[in-house]
Amino acid sequence: MTALLKTPSAWPRILLPDPEASDPTDLDAAVRAGAFDGLKTAVRAMTPGQIATTVGAAGLRGRGGAGFPTGAKWKAAAAAPGSTKYVVANGYGADPSVQTDRTLLELAPYAVLEGMALAAYAIGAGDAIVAIRADATEAIRRFEAAIAAAEDAGFIGSDVLETGWSLTVTVRPVQGAYMLGEETVLLKALEGKRGQPEQRPPHPSERGLFGRPTVVHNVQTLAAVPWIMRHGAEAYAAIGAKDSPGTILVQLRGPAGGGIAEVPLGTPLKAIVGLTAGGRRANTESDRPIKAVLVGGPSGGFLPTDLLDTPYDYDSLRAVDAHVGSGSIVVADDRACIVDLARLLTRFCADQACGKTIPCRIGTRRLSEVVDRIAVGTPKPTDATLAADLASDIRGSALCDHERLATLPATSAMRYFRAELDDHLLRSTCPAGVCHPIAVAVAGGAHRGA
Repeated sequence: MTALLKTPSAWPRILLPDPEASDPTDLDAAVRAGAFDGLKTAVRAMTPGQIATTVGAAGLRGRGGAGFPTGAKWKAAAAAPGSTKYVVANGYGADPSVQTDRTLLELAPYAVLEGMALAAYAIGAGDAIVAIRADATEAIRRFEAAIAAAEDAGFIGSDVLETGWSLTVTVRPVQGAYMLGEETVLLKALEGKRGQPEQRPPHPSERGLFGRPTVVHNVQTLAAVPWIMRHGAEAYAAIGAKDSPGTILVQLRGPAGGGIAEVPLGTPLKAIVGLTAGGRRANTESDRPIKAVLVGGPSGGFLPTDLLDTPYDYDSLRAVDAHVGSGSIVVADDRACIVDLARLLTRFCADQACGKTIPCRIGTRRLSEVVDRIAVGTPKPTDATLAADLASDIRGSALCDHERLATLPATSAMRYFRAELDDHLLRSTCPAGVCHPIAVAVAGGAHRGA
């Protein structure tokens, strides 16, 4: 499990349990700490509609990257016709280098489980599924143990808390590509079908798993719901940013170290990046100046140091060509080449594209080829314009967010690090010494880029 970073004492702890907790699957200890208090209140004293209204008033937004209002999703699923409905918790963690979802499942399984139960009660579902990466064996073991203990205690299973309502929770180990982070792709995978996104509308809240109304949430979204039910919507809405309240798990990586931290949304990027300062080791080069911060994972955006005051929330990051995404924040120092990093990430996004549409199948591949040419010093004169036009076309005609966001590494690099790109493009040089552009000799002993 990835190490947890120490955070300021003033930052609230909503998702992660007390660090002193010894056994995350100890139900008695979890109950003493407040687990399932919210569920007890909900099923005994509230209507399903009141639960959805409370979550909506708290301002909770989906932590899977899109930031869609959770209460609105629940109300849509509850209003959809049909007696069979589903709750799906996405704990797959599509970004292969980020362990936030896995860590949450290992350290706070009862918070996720209670959140699933509250969502199911709110929309009228009797079945809930949590999708976990197949190789996350410890997370699977702990969550299955939590399910068994909660069933024995009557918190899930048949006749939940003697209310007559029943809920079956199932763990589904899944394995696949980066695209499983997209909700309709995950639903296809759970149905045993090829993982490709669906045109929306209809949204999964209307027609989802097996054609039934379904709410799909990242496990972090669900883990926040019990806290809201215990402390109230107003208390939750007061934490973090006005339009993006609450906390979120982020994973930092860089020369100064790394780890996972729970941070209030709206926290400046500079403060989050600074959490790794305590992990710096003596006699290393970790104090070198920061060149850029990649925010959002493989399809994230590169931000320069003069944008580190940007609040870490959905709307603020989108305004500067980045996004919350997988919760990944990667710090690059002055030894990194942004053009090379953009090349690697654009190629990754192209490789992970499912190929259902032309922008996905062809556009991302062509964009990758253009950035490749620029990085190795063999560009065509029009490549900068071609890359910008390709990215615009992909975003404008994309079916899903993977296609739209796959352009961000390249476009953010062009926006904020144009001088470095021009060194590769016009002079066939790499200031960081990472790439090896080709130079050819011409008459008189001069050199020029190939």
